[in-house]
Amino acid sequence: MTLRISTASALLSVGLLTACNPPASDKAETSTTTVTTVVTPSASTPALATSEPISCATEIGAAAAEKLVNVCRNVSPATHPPCNAANSCAMIEDEIARSCALFDDNEPMAGCGPAPKSSQAAAAVVTRYYSALNASDFDTAWRQWGEDGQPNQTRDTFQAGFAHTQSTRVTIGKLEPAEGGAGSIYQTVPVTVDAMLDNGQRQRFTGDYVVRRVNGVDGASAEQLRWHIDSARLKAVTPG
Repeated sequence: MTLRISTASALLSVGLLTACNPPASDKAETSTTTVTTVVTPSASTPALATSEPISCATEIGAAAAEKLVNVCRNVSPATHPPCNAANSCAMIEDEIARSCALFDDNEPMAGCGPAPKSSQAAAAVVTRYYSALNASDFDTAWRQWGEDGQPNQTRDTFQAGFAHTQSTRVTIGKLEPAEGGAGSIYQTVPVTVDAMLDNGQRQRFTGDYVVRRVNGVDGASAEQLRWHIDSARLKAVTPG
């Protein structure tokens, strides 16, 4: 299958896998639930890298966006949180996830779900990543890789890699138990990614993302204690 290199390199978001595979299973972080989440824009969406970020109100409608904004305002401790329907839904959801993780040791707040340390919360990072991409919100997409963004890429090259991508759709499969070691928890998130290029060509990739968080290490920052994409391994397959 012939791929456009600039598109494929960013679409796959393949960071180098860590030299050491995640060791022994952590029984506390298990899930056997099949999670299927589809993120896709309208057919008229322009190439991702050449369009302005799409507002949450445009993505899901004003009423649904306002509900999300209200949850964001309820949980966020920030002085000027991005809880505004003019921002992408992914940005608002990311602030909700960040805020809920900050107060995870307290009583759960309304709107905090899934549980910040759960496997489902790890899968939500991948869903949010593609949601951000489809909204052309590359800053939020970049942050799903952690504080420094995707390994071996600059922020500009990351966005430029989507120059010919019109849309993407991700389906998340069955989550197996998370694995832990060396102060971190690793969750493998199996995915099928469907993409359409600006010339109408369809592409499909299968594989998995590895999502990681620091597991209660003294001195860890709030960002390190959150799930973030650690690496990805995807391969091109023939679209069905």
